[in-house]
Amino acid sequence: MDNPTMPAASTLSFTQVQFLQRQAASLLIYQSVLQGEVGIAFLDLLQAIRYTDADARGCLQAYGNYFHALAAKNQNWEDYLITQILISENPFSRLAQQEEFENLPPALVAAAQHDLQVLQNLYECSSASLSEWVQGVAHLPVSPVVWYRELDGVGAEKIQFLQHLEHWADGVEELAAYYRQFGTGLFAEYRALRWQAAEFVGIRYPDPVKLSALVGYESQRDALLKNTEFLLSGEAALHVLLYGSRGSGKSSLVKALLNEYGDGVTGKLRLLEVAKSDLKDLPQIVEQLRGVPQKFIIFVDDLSFEEDDDAFKALKVVLEGNLTARPQNVVVYATSNRRHLIREFFADRPNPKDNEEVHAWDTMQEKLSFSDRFGLTLTFEPADQKTYLKIVNHLAAQAKINLSQEDLEYQALQWATRHNGRSGRTARQFVDFLKADLARLAKNKDISDIQI
Repeated sequence: MDNPTMPAASTLSFTQVQFLQRQAASLLIYQSVLQGEVGIAFLDLLQAIRYTDADARGCLQAYGNYFHALAAKNQNWEDYLITQILISENPFSRLAQQEEFENLPPALVAAAQHDLQVLQNLYECSSASLSEWVQGVAHLPVSPVVWYRELDGVGAEKIQFLQHLEHWADGVEELAAYYRQFGTGLFAEYRALRWQAAEFVGIRYPDPVKLSALVGYESQRDALLKNTEFLLSGEAALHVLLYGSRGSGKSSLVKALLNEYGDGVTGKLRLLEVAKSDLKDLPQIVEQLRGVPQKFIIFVDDLSFEEDDDAFKALKVVLEGNLTARPQNVVVYATSNRRHLIREFFADRPNPKDNEEVHAWDTMQEKLSFSDRFGLTLTFEPADQKTYLKIVNHLAAQAKINLSQEDLEYQALQWATRHNGRSGRTARQFVDFLKADLARLAKNKDISDIQI
């Protein structure tokens, strides 16, 4: 039974709250929109307003939880609600990615229209209104603080097509087109992800390295860019093995692709990091990525195998294929310091007296040829002095380091000798250290003597 002790002055808010609760309960496919922390806090607050306890402490606490949830997300209620609609994974959003709108089941479209109208009603229940209702039922002299944040330009552009509709149900076809272009869930929310504990996890702060920061190995870079553009254009792209010496920039080159092609309104590239220990899940991962609108680079860093490694078998299935057709939106980019990815021992070499395996040569050749299953192999030779200094000068110019070229190169060579040898990684470490040291000395108004 509804709370008979609710103050008479709140009759209007009581009726509105009851209506909103019934609306939320009637959702058919977009229930997930209200299942996050903010959505749960919103529903709890409605319940607390409707059934206020004697001193309204429960209502005040519920409002505090609602405010905290919005502040933690750094979003207004209205912006949060639309964002959740755009990333919602449900039968309508999933099928809309794969089928033209006119081919969607009419009942599914009708359910989506119903839910959009419901969610518009919830959208119109602003935080300011909730604050006023809390003030009324709790007999506060002033209404509680309302969480509000100006939406940045990028976010406003993303959600404006729903905001500007008089009836959200009329935007169902446009919403389906949005899902078809941008996808849903984590793939719509994050550009970089990792596979962890058998599920996808978004990476909020991916490595910001850009192609403009990478110098040397131009032919390898151009080949990788071309192959990535094949992937993005829907052409048949190759799996790639980036092989070479440590610190040569193999991993940075792959990560930089995300910042080259993953940004912007039409950016569809996603980088999915899979650890070697999780490669056994690779066929499962690839199957889950099939049919979504984004293009995926599965990134495996520092790849090598032991004999009879299950990860080797799983990767082999993905590279070579099986009865299931290979998805056109997924490629594997792997880096390794080893040309032959499976460790080989002298004991593995066939012996005429070996009676353990009839076709020992075949086994050995399979190990040696595994890297050939990558359609494209890019080799990164160790950096010579000329290449190393070229990288140093380029990074120093980007960092706006004001030293003579002679002094810069002398210190760079000294650094390489004392530390990790000549490589792109060493050059980056040197320039980062030098920049920090110059900044420190500038603060002390003394740039006469830099010790490395």
